[in-house]
Amino acid sequence: MQAKYISYQQTNSFSPIVLDYIQGNETLKPFYKYPTNLSGFASAIKERPVLANRQVLVDVLKKQYANIQSSVLVRSNIELLADEKTFTITTGHQLNLFTGPLYFIYKIVTTINLAKELKAAHPKYNFIPVYWMATEDHDFEEINHIKLEDKKLVWETNAAGATGKISTADLMDVLSAYQGYLGIGESGAELAAIIEAAYQQHDNLADATRALVDALFRETGLVCIDADEAALKQQFASIIKQDILEQHSFAQIEKSNAALEEAGYKPQVNPREINFFYMTEGFRERIVFENGSYQALNSDIKFTAAALAAEIDAHPERFSPNVVMRPMYQEIILPNLAYIGGGAEVTYWLQLKANFDFYKVPYPVLLLRNSALVIDKRSERKMQILGIGHVSLFKDNEQLKTEWVKSHVNTYLSLADEERAIGAVFDHIKLNAYKIDKTLSQSADAAKKRALKLIESLDKKMMRAEKRKHQTSLNQIDGLKNKLFPSGVLQERVLNIAPLYVMYGDEFIQALLDSFKPLDHKFTVLFAAS
Repeated sequence: MQAKYISYQQTNSFSPIVLDYIQGNETLKPFYKYPTNLSGFASAIKERPVLANRQVLVDVLKKQYANIQSSVLVRSNIELLADEKTFTITTGHQLNLFTGPLYFIYKIVTTINLAKELKAAHPKYNFIPVYWMATEDHDFEEINHIKLEDKKLVWETNAAGATGKISTADLMDVLSAYQGYLGIGESGAELAAIIEAAYQQHDNLADATRALVDALFRETGLVCIDADEAALKQQFASIIKQDILEQHSFAQIEKSNAALEEAGYKPQVNPREINFFYMTEGFRERIVFENGSYQALNSDIKFTAAALAAEIDAHPERFSPNVVMRPMYQEIILPNLAYIGGGAEVTYWLQLKANFDFYKVPYPVLLLRNSALVIDKRSERKMQILGIGHVSLFKDNEQLKTEWVKSHVNTYLSLADEERAIGAVFDHIKLNAYKIDKTLSQSADAAKKRALKLIESLDKKMMRAEKRKHQTSLNQIDGLKNKLFPSGVLQERVLNIAPLYVMYGDEFIQALLDSFKPLDHKFTVLFAAS
């Protein structure tokens, strides 16, 4: 596939705070530590203290990979985590059904490519790409469906508690529907076999997702981690205890949010007084302090302060961080150098640095994941026929169609010159009126406004008439936009990997690996090879 690159600004799809962050806006510098370039990474490598117990990490990962026939490179990377010269490059995501939207894949590819780029720049060190599996998340409705072009598949099951522990036993109906979509072609059958092995040979969603991601990326050395482990939580226990009992994260993040708002930005998340859940099998509920005791909502589970501290010491695995404390847990148990996230994640990570500083936990390099638009051959041919470039695709439908009419229709007469001429005439009238009576200038302004409004109205009518004459071409523009921007948003936020894998096979993932440039801060447009 051929790659072209455009700025994130040109996509009209990213928030001001994300655009300012990748441009290094001075206003945001208090909210992160390292710039997202090789110089920033060199500083991070030099300064980054490692809090993680490396041997515990290696032992946990070996246990989690015990039932997976992964690659030699993956197993070697797990062993390398015991080495003091090894760092992780991490991304994280929920356990979306069959990988969910494309950005799940894009996050992982960005992580792999950054690890490669850092190894080339710092050959004395090791950089292991890691996918952090959000196994403790309990929002099943966010992950139980996928979009396949005009089709939506939904996994209907009774699910409660952490999604990683959800049984895959009743997945057969939606799995069959997915395999039916993939068809019997070589590439579709290949993905169908990978999906079937992952979800039918593993009993829960965490193990199935690990197997699926490993099958897709094992040759890159990607390591998947499930942090829902007592041995890992033990390293986080002191902060769990302190934060629940003293509520420091709430105070620190509230201050950061206020500072961001003062700088003109909107925070992505709001902290709670207590930012942890109590979690057991089939149960995960928020902890609150009410009526003098700590309790898990929607249950009879209650603790005094002393009993809560004792429970954390005895069973740290029962305490699950929410979105504002999970990043800190990650940085404590991994020798992590960088976190790669989407726009929303970048925004909320910028809210967290003050809390990291308070707890003296190192804050990683924060990087926006790569994004892409994949243009198939048929869409590319349509673009060529219509004379539409890849940058213009990111404009909204009406703007694109208006510009198309103006640039492709010889008979269209814009009234812009007439508007300027009329404006100049009324400015002259206003000047003469002012010489006679100063109050008449307001009347001249009002007359000018009415005249220009009439010209604007006539111009719009002429445009509508031109559009009616070229409705076929404009319908093709609508069809092109709807194909490449399903539901009016970036393709990666809706579409699953399935149609692209059917079309291109594993060459699609290879094309991403060949094209994504994590430190260039550019949006990738991929064209199918001729």
